[in-house]
Amino acid sequence: MLIRGFLTALTLNLSLSSSAALAVTVNSLPTAALVPGGVAVLATGTPAVTAEFRRERVMLADFQGAQYAVVGIPLDARPGAHEVILKTADGTAVPLSFTVTDKQYVEQRLTITNERQVNPNNEDMVRINRESAEMNAAFASWDETQEPVMQMRAPTEGPRSSSFGLRRFFNDQPRAPHSGMDIAAPEGTPIHAPAPGVIRATGNYFFNGNTIILDHGHGLITLYCHMNTIDVSPGTRVAAGDQIGKVGQTGRVTGPHLHWSINLNNVRVDPALFITE
Repeated sequence: MLIRGFLTALTLNLSLSSSAALAVTVNSLPTAALVPGGVAVLATGTPAVTAEFRRERVMLADFQGAQYAVVGIPLDARPGAHEVILKTADGTAVPLSFTVTDKQYVEQRLTITNERQVNPNNEDMVRINRESAEMNAAFASWDETQEPVMQMRAPTEGPRSSSFGLRRFFNDQPRAPHSGMDIAAPEGTPIHAPAPGVIRATGNYFFNGNTIILDHGHGLITLYCHMNTIDVSPGTRVAAGDQIGKVGQTGRVTGPHLHWSINLNNVRVDPALFITE
């Protein structure tokens, strides 16, 4: 039976407003990597109240007395100059430039025995589109009540069996690059929240299997897929280290593992940049 993704009330404020300072004070920053799928950590040099990159709102973080724009760089970003638009309290738009360098991700080929998990039929596509809309709504959350924690421990123990950014082929058919970190572990291995947050959505999805979306605030959101059990409900506030579920092999998989993604300004970025082991 399909477990429908249930979304809690989201704090959605996607307009850029100059009426109040929206920077959040943080105790950590992720590792910077100016590559596709990386994170740009940019000193603003001027007090800004909002920031935008590719029409998505960007986290402004106050860290050790300085303000930074913490920007997720999409995997499809082209090498070269890019620009964040800052807005100051008086409404002035200030461009903040940075340069993305090229990164070549390796290729991965997988064999999927369930052909519908590679080429879904029309009925499957109706389900997939509905589920995508649910997940996209959760990823669009902007919660200013939380202080994001950007140095985390991996949510479960095990070898990292599939790297972020892999150019993937399923049954020799090209598909979207791998947008998370796969951690191989026996079925039933506990999964823990790597940082405090609020559960935005849970569900059993066609490709992702049993899934949790966890909101850490200011556009930092994590995703957990292929789980055996989901041990939390939408709206639950969790602390770092709380168990949220167990490793499984639901959805499109070749064996038991956790797929863990990190989203920043609605962009999938490399989770390794947030791990502090």
